[in-house]
Amino acid sequence: MSVSRLPRRIAAIVVAFAILTVSEASLMGFDDSVWDSPPYFDDTTPREVTAAAGYPAMLRCRVRNIGDRAISWIRRRDLHILAIGIMTYINDPRFQAEHSEGSDDWTLKLNPARPADSGVYECQISIDPKISLGIHLNVIASRAKIIGSREMFVRRGSDVNLTCLVDAPPAPIELHWARNGRPLDFSRRGGISILTERRARTSQLLVSRVSPHDAGNYSCYPIGNSVTDAASVLVHVIKDENSAAMQHESLASAKEISSITLIVTIVVTLSHTFTVR
Repeated sequence: MSVSRLPRRIAAIVVAFAILTVSEASLMGFDDSVWDSPPYFDDTTPREVTAAAGYPAMLRCRVRNIGDRAISWIRRRDLHILAIGIMTYINDPRFQAEHSEGSDDWTLKLNPARPADSGVYECQISIDPKISLGIHLNVIASRAKIIGSREMFVRRGSDVNLTCLVDAPPAPIELHWARNGRPLDFSRRGGISILTERRARTSQLLVSRVSPHDAGNYSCYPIGNSVTDAASVLVHVIKDENSAAMQHESLASAKEISSITLIVTIVVTLSHTFTVR
């Protein structure tokens, strides 16, 4: 290498270093917002949520590049602000806002959910202009039914076996049993067992060695529903099969008499009406 070329190379290196220094200083002088990507809703955020009445409903909103901006939850039907960040602004303890540090997920929890809570809830990002994402919540009141006839006759000393199931709920359901409108009391009477399969949404009630005191209206209902909305079966405890036949005939006769009485009443009323005319 010749000595004459050395100063030129040194000069080129100095110029390049100067350019890099100026460029770095210029970049540091820019506002951070120039390089900050705007926030946006992740496409994986569910737009439709179905929940069972009496159970928690979870509305999740996934936001990317949130930075130091705030997330708000708004109920669309009345434009009520439910939460900002993790702070709630509604006088209803069922609502709760949840968020984990460093996570992109912001959750509005409603526990327990009711059918009246169905509607659209907006997840809103506090930028100018504001952007929001609507999430539709559908709360279903599950209905139960007891397999078999709505009335049964069993002999004293035998077992009663009832199976209850829920039609197409959105989640595993917990079922309850009652007799004559009151929850079953296991402390006063042994020999009662309940086998519940929450995933299969079925519950089986077994009452062993029944006596006349066990007769009554047995009902099954999902948690979140009232006893008045329950499925029910009327259980008669009789001495023997002949008693069952006699009682069944008695009930049939009573129904037949009621029907005849109704027909006679209608005929008399119509006759009186034509006589007056």
